[in-house]
Amino acid sequence: MPGPLSQPVPTAPRRRVAVVGVALSDCGRVDGPTPYALHAQAARRALADSGLDRSVIDGFASAGLGTLAPIEVAEYLGLRPTWVDSTSVGGSTWEVMAAHAADAIAAGHANAVLLVYGSTARADIKARRRTSNLSFGARGPLQYEVPYGHTLIAKYAMAARRHMHQYGTTLDQLAAIAVQARANAATNPDAMFRDPLTVDDVLSSEMIADPFTKLHCCIRSDGGCAVLLAAADYVPDTAKTPVWILGSGTSASHTTMSEWEDFTISPAATSSRQAFARAALTPADIDIAELYDAFTYMTLVTLEDLGFCAKGEGGPFADKGRLLSTGDLPVNTDGGGLSACHPGMRGLFLLVEAVRQLRGERGAGQVTKPDGTLPRTAIASGTGGWFCSSGTLILARD
Repeated sequence: MPGPLSQPVPTAPRRRVAVVGVALSDCGRVDGPTPYALHAQAARRALADSGLDRSVIDGFASAGLGTLAPIEVAEYLGLRPTWVDSTSVGGSTWEVMAAHAADAIAAGHANAVLLVYGSTARADIKARRRTSNLSFGARGPLQYEVPYGHTLIAKYAMAARRHMHQYGTTLDQLAAIAVQARANAATNPDAMFRDPLTVDDVLSSEMIADPFTKLHCCIRSDGGCAVLLAAADYVPDTAKTPVWILGSGTSASHTTMSEWEDFTISPAATSSRQAFARAALTPADIDIAELYDAFTYMTLVTLEDLGFCAKGEGGPFADKGRLLSTGDLPVNTDGGGLSACHPGMRGLFLLVEAVRQLRGERGAGQVTKPDGTLPRTAIASGTGGWFCSSGTLILARD
């Protein structure tokens, strides 16, 4: 006779999951507060944005701060979560965490999950509390690259040179990405840099790692943000229009450059296929894109790998003004890491900006469709390390 364990186990229907609250802490040049204070400021603001009571939060996700992250940060915030995540995969951390949280909520393992980040990377260097890091570390597989001066930025520079060699991508095309990011930042009151740029400005700035000059590279800032995800059951009690998570995908690629099979393909090529399939959408259905942009090349190759243009055509695609808030495919509408803010693992900021755009809350920087209506769909794609990992989420307003 079959025992009870051999009987089929009934499964509960999966719940829909929405982003119900988003917020930034103070950003840019923030010399006074600690990183913990920025976490708390962003968390309070996101909770207020949601209109929900803090008692609904039973899940918490954080990385990059504390000995036992996220427990230490949750304790600082006065939370006692029953679901936690401390996944740390660089800049893609937050898209990966959001995917984990959405799955947990959908399955009934949590009801409302708060994701929080905060960093005083700029202030710490100015106050000499830390120094700039040339390498992520010299243990494990990385020990075979570090002795040769293979810095983090050099890895990106090598990848960019490969794309230029293989597809004829030009420095002017890469520079145009920085120019458009700055133009988008001009309408963002929270952006650290808002003065206009030209392609010549980018090309003539200080050389950092050939072919990248300073303005091809992300800025260093302070700041934090928070995002609150909740089950559909809580949406009637929220203060703002819900933004639903339609699909997600994650991917890991490599740490050592010798294990990266093709410098012109990022792990976003895999995570985006998953996200689009799960959302039952295609790149043609997307209204805005918020992409991790530690360097101009990162934006270019991610556009290709998400399917907005063919492989090798990222340069001409980005060179036509398409990435402006008024363009065919608005990208990094807050100015991105190249102009708005980049305090470290910036991926959570992508979700904040995507949600604000879909809600119609961006004022002078608000994207509208050709018919004058608000955007309905957005894609947020975070990249970690030197194209080591990727997390992609597809969001929709209704």
